[in-house]
Amino acid sequence: MQVPQDGEDFAGQPWYHGPLSRQKAEALLQQDGDFLVRASKSRGGHPVISCRWRSSVLHFEVFRVALRPRPGRPTALFQLEDERFPSLPALVRSYVTGQRTLSQATGAVASRPVTRQGPIRRSFSEDTLPDGPAWTEPLRGRKRSDSQPAGLEHMGQPTEDHPGSGASTMPASALPRTGSDSVLLKVPVPLGSIADSLRASDGQLHAKAPTKPPRTSSLMLPDASGRPPTYCELVPRVPRVQGTPAGHSCPEPEAPWWEAEEEDRCFARPQAEVSFCPPDNPFGLLGSQNRPLETEVLHTLHGLFLEHHPGSTALHLLLVDCQATGLLGVTKAQWGAMGVASGLELLTLPHGHRLRLELLERLETLALAGALAVLGCAGPLEERAAALRGLVELALALRPGAAGDLPGLAAVMGALLMPQVSRLERTWRQLRRSHTEAALAFEQELKPLMRALDEGAGPCDPGEVALPHVAPAVRLLEGEELPGPLDESCERLLRTLHRARLLARDAPRFREAAARRLRGFRPHPELREALTTGFLRRLLWGSQGAGAPWATRLEKFQRVLTVLSQRLEPDH
Repeated sequence: MQVPQDGEDFAGQPWYHGPLSRQKAEALLQQDGDFLVRASKSRGGHPVISCRWRSSVLHFEVFRVALRPRPGRPTALFQLEDERFPSLPALVRSYVTGQRTLSQATGAVASRPVTRQGPIRRSFSEDTLPDGPAWTEPLRGRKRSDSQPAGLEHMGQPTEDHPGSGASTMPASALPRTGSDSVLLKVPVPLGSIADSLRASDGQLHAKAPTKPPRTSSLMLPDASGRPPTYCELVPRVPRVQGTPAGHSCPEPEAPWWEAEEEDRCFARPQAEVSFCPPDNPFGLLGSQNRPLETEVLHTLHGLFLEHHPGSTALHLLLVDCQATGLLGVTKAQWGAMGVASGLELLTLPHGHRLRLELLERLETLALAGALAVLGCAGPLEERAAALRGLVELALALRPGAAGDLPGLAAVMGALLMPQVSRLERTWRQLRRSHTEAALAFEQELKPLMRALDEGAGPCDPGEVALPHVAPAVRLLEGEELPGPLDESCERLLRTLHRARLLARDAPRFREAAARRLRGFRPHPELREALTTGFLRRLLWGSQGAGAPWATRLEKFQRVLTVLSQRLEPDH
């Protein structure tokens, strides 16, 4: 069997366009499913799959993993998310012929290649890479990458390459990127000094063992240019080794709050109650002052949610819920005040009273907003049925095994099961007629799942759940009585308390599970803002009414929803 060398020559493939800017790639992709492969300047020349999906162009970086040369196997592997392929053409064939999604977060499918017209350009037309190689051939990787298990035994040993091998004639800026390397080297340096300055985790030689890398890959915030974030590839970042000369590595941007490395912490005496809800600063969509349910803002939000696939919306909601629960982004100051490492532990303690109230308010506020999405549709019946279908699809994207955001799932199901929504018989009948699969999934899968979660018996394994269902324990600790007969309520009480103990114990595992799902995810800033508790509070009650007591606000908005429901389908 002939083994492809260096990932096969994909420069001869018609879908490979060589060095091509993002703007020109987006201009070539006209219909959903159109795709091409290009060498990305911002990704150091790495191949990137650009695909149009749902009227927007997404860009997925293909990672090239260099291997030690061994007989009978390729020298490099190519991967998008999990599965690795011996060549880039093999990867493209698998995803195109099998109609596989390029990423779970977006659901994008590449189906029609946009063929290249003419020869491959040797450089980027907008900004030619300095001292760069001719890009008429695919990337050539190093023969060994110490970031791979096969090369670990060589870490800290001298390289076998010699100046006479020809490697010394290549400038440092032409070295291709492998593994988790984030940028190309900008300053040419002799190869002999690279081993003393570069990181082994970058797939390059290192004179000594590097510092321990983080357990989970970090996320990337949108760049400061203001361009809508469309990259969906994995972008791991490794801390810089102490003592690395500044000229040998480009500085990395400051990590956002959800990238912070979790420290090993133990219980400390709590100092004060902690809030994980960010302050209600002026929101971009609302401004400093706003009235309740402003029509222009509602139209903007409607278009914003339509632009995003349910899987993408679910990841946005997971990110915000992780912050609101204190699972990700806990600062040292917050940890010092609350005494434990995670909000999942804090909510089980007496001084977690404020957090429990915030979580209950967030759950109810999200449910009210979801119900408004249906009851606010004053147009045709099919429009309301489509809104119901959208909520069902979002709930499916949030369930265990998918995004695994159970608080978000509980909020969406709370909207669907709200009396003002469940009484719309004509709307639900239209859903069953026009969107049968969604109606069956709601009745046969989502409702039994939500019933089990509320009774403390649903799935809670950190492998399939990123953020567990905390509402039953929170309500119980806040003094709410359990419904049902005494013997059943006692059994449910024991299950809920046992589940709360497991949540606190497994908080580090839940954090790792959430970080895995959010790895490489780049949130849309406006959509992320629209899912925060502070934004929804201002949207539903206005800048003045948002400061009223929670019980008063809830009762007032319930009356509003009742009026809207009666207008849509009056009682006979």
